[in-house]
Parts: sequence; structure tokens; C-alpha cells
Amino acid sequence: MTTIWHNPRCSKSRQALALLEERGAKITIRRYLDEPPTLAELQDAQSKLGLPAIDMIRTGEAVFKEMGLSKSDPDETLLKAMAKAPKLIERPVIFSGDKAVIARPPEKALDIL
Repeated sequence: MTTIWHNPRCSKSRQALALLEERGAKITIRRYLDEPPTLAELQDAQSKLGLPAIDMIRTGEAVFKEMGLSKSDPDETLLKAMAKAPKLIERPVIFSGDKAVIARPPEKALDIL
């Protein structure tokens, strides 16, 4: 089973979802803005992605500055910020088993299959 943290308003997220559907993937869609991931889920996502938290966060969002965050903040600080403000999460994040990928560009979604 494949799960996508999806924002239907994001063109990249829609494109990644369409690519997975075209390949016949069985997908669970989680609208992460409506159902934000917990800190534990974000930590698990980070582990599966194998990335520093800064690579999972949208630093260009106004809320990044409003929360007083910086690119040099520790992972735990950034993960907690994403849990409080899920708009900060880079999208889409796609999971399958013990693997995950941020599908930017959308074609990276195919790496999970």
C-alpha cells in the first residue's frame, strides 16, 4: 500500500498522485493539512526519507519566518514546527513500506513503486 501526504491545491502533489494512479498503485490519500501528522509521524517520515529536517520544510512559506525559524535550526525544532504548522511540510510525501520520497519533481513519485 502506498500513502501520499497530499495537498489537492498543489499542482506538484496532483501530478505525483496522477502518476501513481496511472501506474495502478493502490493509494491511501492523507490530506495532511486537514489531518496533520504528529511529531512522531514526522520523525518516522524523516527516518524513511533519510533527510535532514531542513530538506522536508518549505522555508519560503511566510509562517517559516513568522515562527522565527532559520535554516540552521536543529532537526527537532523544525519537526516540531511542521507538527504545529503542517503548511510548512514539503509536498507531496509518498510512503511505501519502509521507504519514503518527496515527489519534487512529481516523477520522483515513481521511485517508490
